[in-house]
Amino acid sequence: MGKIVAIGGGGLREGETDSIDRFILELAGKNAPSVLFIPTASYDSAEYGETFAQVYGELGCSVDVLNLLGRSPSDDELRSKILSPDIIYVGGGNTLKMMRRWRYLGVDSLIRQAWENGTVLSGVSAGAICWFEWGHSDSMASYNPDDWKYIRVAGMGLIKGLACPHYDSDTQGVPRRADFHGMMLKHSDIGIAIDNSCALAVLDHGFRVISAVDTAGAYRLSKRQGSVVEEPIARSDNWEPIQDLY
Repeated sequence: MGKIVAIGGGGLREGETDSIDRFILELAGKNAPSVLFIPTASYDSAEYGETFAQVYGELGCSVDVLNLLGRSPSDDELRSKILSPDIIYVGGGNTLKMMRRWRYLGVDSLIRQAWENGTVLSGVSAGAICWFEWGHSDSMASYNPDDWKYIRVAGMGLIKGLACPHYDSDTQGVPRRADFHGMMLKHSDIGIAIDNSCALAVLDHGFRVISAVDTAGAYRLSKRQGSVVEEPIARSDNWEPIQDLY
């Protein structure tokens, strides 16, 4: 299944995911890994790209940024940028817009190819949702901040289930947890919820929960007899069998 680190949330500049970032670098298995940052979900924010380059540069990485909006990158450029780095990191933001753009350009297929070749896939919020079959997303808040609802967005399907980032917080005063439970009742998916400053890591056929703070965790949700059952996923220093997640 390759290497994936899905981060629930946390400020990069503020160091809220620092230990998770270092874990991502360890998975790459190199002293100075190359990293490609993809900020599509944040509308190719230059500030976000600069922050990422600074933080990961200080960790000893060489950083490249791939902007995909307002331009038509060639197939050669996309292949060169996506298939060459040791790590791909996807930023947060509008998951729906990002996935639509990726599919239009064929970026999702190239990222899948990179994953199959051993590249570490990682990211926060939208950059966590995208690796799952589905995600609980606040994308509609980008279009109408005064009147929106969480939606179920299709991801790449590299990890099974319906993912919810920022599980311990909210968007514009709308709590994630309660809405995610409501979404779970409408669908048959297994739910994977991840707090801020926490990540679910998947390596081949194993998984681990990585927390940057003691209070942050990840949870497995399922639907039983018309109710949602939420179970904490235990943290471990070992890789647990992926089937135990489901």
